[in-house]
Amino acid sequence: MREPGSTNYQRRSLAIGLRHLRFAVLASDCGSLRRAAELLTIQHSALSRSIGQLEHLVGTALFERSSGGVKPTLAGRDVLRTARLVLKQVDSLVETGRSFGSGEAGRITIALCTSISAGNLRATLVDFKKRFPQIQLAIFERSHARLLTSLQCGSVDIVISPGSVLSADNKVLSLWSERILVSLPDYHALASREVVYWTDLRNETVLLSRHDPGQELEDLLVSKLLSSEDRPKIEWHDVSRGIIKGLVNMGFGISIVLESDSASFAGLAYRELRDEMSASRIGFCAHWRSDNENPALNKLLNLLAERYSSLVPSFRE
Repeated sequence: MREPGSTNYQRRSLAIGLRHLRFAVLASDCGSLRRAAELLTIQHSALSRSIGQLEHLVGTALFERSSGGVKPTLAGRDVLRTARLVLKQVDSLVETGRSFGSGEAGRITIALCTSISAGNLRATLVDFKKRFPQIQLAIFERSHARLLTSLQCGSVDIVISPGSVLSADNKVLSLWSERILVSLPDYHALASREVVYWTDLRNETVLLSRHDPGQELEDLLVSKLLSSEDRPKIEWHDVSRGIIKGLVNMGFGISIVLESDSASFAGLAYRELRDEMSASRIGFCAHWRSDNENPALNKLLNLLAERYSSLVPSFRE
């Protein structure tokens, strides 16, 4: 049931504008209509008329007027307190809209199948968070097979992964490349060397995770050691990369890891894997949909281009 006079009340509320509130608050802060009018660069009469309209709309006098200036009434203090809150919320609303529109606030979903315990990706995310603290980063780990599906269905904004091709329909930015390392118990004979060659793995047992990037590491091993007689024994475990490190530490074998997954682990040593020519590397790329209009994503892409535009990653065939 409509309350008596509610229509008139609503009309008065709708008639109150931000201009009324800002003028009244400034007049209160200055203690003088004339001084407030000078700051606003408007006529004294225009300011007085605006405050009179506000007093009419709220139904009470907001200021006591005298030759010395103006002072809020008891009711005026409460109205002005509310007015300040309203103006603060409006300013916040405008700033939020501006920040989201410019990409300085918002949310980015990032899918990856690599470690962020060390390396370029970790450094990039830390740098991005410092530059854009209002942008929320949602990180998802996906298998390589699921990365394309996640990107196509729009559940993630960007994929950062080893390799160059996910789909011809996506945009691609070449990033960094990472060295391939062998992880060993620190008492292992190969740990005494500064560099380990692929052929040195011949008589070893290599432990790999069935999770990514295990399959890519096996493919790389096969490409480096073409003869099956030169290849080490490979044991697959359906466990995380962290568990693989634990198994290596326990002496179950050695493992092959990306440089970004070489954070310190008790009892382990990491050595660079080389062929006859140079260090072995895998390149990383960023992939995103061409129709993605997320302004915050552009901030991340600009940062990636800024940090890695001079790098030419080396992709394995």
